[in-house]
Amino acid sequence: MAERSEGKSCIREWSAQDRPREKLASKGASYITDAELLAILISSGSQKESALEIAQRILSTVSNSLADLSQIGIKELLEFKGIGYAKAVSILAALELGRRRQSELYRKKRNKIWRSFDAYMILKPLLSELPHEEFWLLYVNRRNEVFQREQLSKGGLSATVVDPKILFRGVIQSGASGLILVHNHPSGSIVPSKEDSKLTQQLVEGGKLLEIDIIDHIIIGNTSYYSFADAGYIPRRLSHDSTGYHNRGKASDHQSGCLEQGD
Repeated sequence: MAERSEGKSCIREWSAQDRPREKLASKGASYITDAELLAILISSGSQKESALEIAQRILSTVSNSLADLSQIGIKELLEFKGIGYAKAVSILAALELGRRRQSELYRKKRNKIWRSFDAYMILKPLLSELPHEEFWLLYVNRRNEVFQREQLSKGGLSATVVDPKILFRGVIQSGASGLILVHNHPSGSIVPSKEDSKLTQQLVEGGKLLEIDIIDHIIIGNTSYYSFADAGYIPRRLSHDSTGYHNRGKASDHQSGCLEQGD
């Protein structure tokens, strides 16, 4: 076996307190760096680099941004020396778990949908950084609670196909009283396309015929979102309740293109 280059040492030769795995186990995950976490996923290095050095090299190509790293696909990861198929898949799986955890935490915290921001926050972790377009549905009951979320379709860089028949069939089978449509724009722009507006109108009209309430259609960008309901393009939901989506103000009272905002 060839020797490592001078100055490049194997992690197992380090003191226990400096090894990423042992450091995490003894001090906790919050005490180790992003590069060390990534090194744990990579697990082993090459003849010339330790797992930590490979991790540092990967992060340096994305300006040490985990958000930018999450936009890299398996093909790009495999281009890094020292990263094989198994390591690439492990990295992608960990990043996806992080997205799902964030989405689940918000959904549990705020199960009821009172405003467009609530719906945005449920799917933002899953959609805001994707390099392709996806179309999702949030199923809502009469208490304005999201009881199911579903990916309807997955497309390319600029579009995804939505079949109204499949969409409404799923809603009817679920027993939902209302539906929130959500899709992302990989470009980061939240400006609706003509196709977005046309599809929204078609689904709202189709929902009326089937007595299914299309509550909103939200477009997710990188750090902001657009709500067709807030912009006044979807009729307000009628209810005796006086909060949230049930009794939205005039379109002028809301931002149609919203930056992230707190509670």
